Amino acid sequence: MRLIRHISHHEARWPATALAIGNFDGLHRGHQALVRAVCARSDELVPALMCFEPLPASFFRPDRPVRRLLNVRDKISLCRGYGLDLMFMLRFNAGFAALEPEEFARRVVFEGARAKHVVVGGDFRFGARAAGDVERLEQLGRELGFTVQVIEEISVEGQRVSSSLLRAVIGAGDLAGTRHLLGRNYQISGRVLRGHQLGRELGFPTVNLRPPEPPAATGVFAVKVSGAGLDRHPGVASLGIRPTVAGRNWLLEVHLFDYDGNLYGKHLSVEFIEHLRPEEKFEDLDSMKIQMKKDARQARDLLRHPDH
Repeated sequence: MRLIRHISHHEARWPATALAIGNFDGLHRGHQALVRAVCARSDELVPALMCFEPLPASFFRPDRPVRRLLNVRDKISLCRGYGLDLMFMLRFNAGFAALEPEEFARRVVFEGARAKHVVVGGDFRFGARAAGDVERLEQLGRELGFTVQVIEEISVEGQRVSSSLLRAVIGAGDLAGTRHLLGRNYQISGRVLRGHQLGRELGFPTVNLRPPEPPAATGVFAVKVSGAGLDRHPGVASLGIRPTVAGRNWLLEVHLFDYDGNLYGKHLSVEFIEHLRPEEKFEDLDSMKIQMKKDARQARDLLRHPDH
């Protein structure tokens, strides 16, 4: 799969595309329906996806950024796995936000991405002030020369699948509900960072990864870890800002059970299995260590279940 961060109709060097457009944070079942629709046209058009970084809502409200479900690398990895050939991850800035609907359809979609078939959800909006809707996109498609396919909403257990619903479900620690919306376990991947070795001093050495910021999920979890020779290795993880030690940055800290290898610099994927409790601030490190032992025992017991 080819990743493209900037497009211009003067530079386009790819065949005509079937293009799914959206934010695709989470790549939940609703997003997957859009991806399947463009891949179904792969006999005649190149299956492609267009998304935006940062998320437009976070760009317009930097003081209240959207809680992220996926980091950039995980989004790219999932798109590659779904069979897409092109991924347009375009930089969303003031100039991009100012494009009128007609400019976006002509310069970005038709001339830039070379779309001949566009797939969107029913609530799709585009252009400056979100002035364009599906009806306007269909009209512009007729004028410019691309067709538009609107995917009806996908529902799971009577609820419309959306990124906002997914954020609420995972934020509440409902990983079973998260699995229903995603069709897979929730995962975060990243390269192992060097930490301050506090976990090792407390008897719980951890591998530390940078999560998407700000993360949609927080708290303590039973997890399984893959990568660097590990295959769903059990562990317990904390995702948060570490208030007991006056932490300021988001961090995913994972204690791998019965493992003592060196994983610094390695790329790992952390699979979230069960939510144990919210992150909390303890009076002192001894109190935190007592709770960490309880968390580890609970996670071990949960991960012994054959369904996990």
